[in-house]
Amino acid sequence: MNKPSLSNTYEYGDAEYWDARYWEQAGSSFDWYQRFSALRPFINKFIPSCSKILMVGCGNARISEDMVKDGYVDIMNIDISSIVIEMMRKRCMHIPQLKYLQMDVRDMSFFEDESFDSVIDKGTLDSLMCSTDASFSAFLMIEEVNRLLKPGGIYMLITYGDPSVRIPHLNQPGCCWKITLYIIPRAGFESVVGSSSSLRSVMEPVPLTEEGLLAPEYVLEDPDSHYIYICKKMED
Repeated sequence: MNKPSLSNTYEYGDAEYWDARYWEQAGSSFDWYQRFSALRPFINKFIPSCSKILMVGCGNARISEDMVKDGYVDIMNIDISSIVIEMMRKRCMHIPQLKYLQMDVRDMSFFEDESFDSVIDKGTLDSLMCSTDASFSAFLMIEEVNRLLKPGGIYMLITYGDPSVRIPHLNQPGCCWKITLYIIPRAGFESVVGSSSSLRSVMEPVPLTEEGLLAPEYVLEDPDSHYIYICKKMED
């Protein structure tokens, strides 16, 4: 196999970029944004262990493996990079609860409508938002996620995008979500002892205005916080 070329121009929507990136990482693991230990309370709260789960943009992260150790039994992992999918198939060949397929989240027609109970996205929508035709790519992905979820299913989006830039994409035509927002500091962030925001549990949902925005008085303790959108698919 020829070594892919990682160009100086990052095109996060292209398979060629990710093939080159994962080739250079040589089988190592990297979890975007947050590891399972930080996300576990949210996953356990909103996604039953018996759920049929779709992990989009799985990369070489260990979150799916960690979820299996925590009792989850059916996780389909997809990624646009054929190289990382082959790496992960070999790495996890001894874990029957995990399956891997090369696929573009903008076209998941391989799967039938309402195939999954839950979809987990840790940084994939963000990657598309950095690509060419970002808005259209995001539209296609959200449309597909909505199609694949059963009524009442959960789309868990972990992102750096605040409500002003993510809620409009989530609430696109054809989608009907009940959205609950949580905000957690980035990994390694140390809160200021005694600050008002440090007293708030990360498991407390953050209220949104009628426009779907953060209240003007809400102040992020960590300016680089991550946002967790729990999107429950409602009946039209």
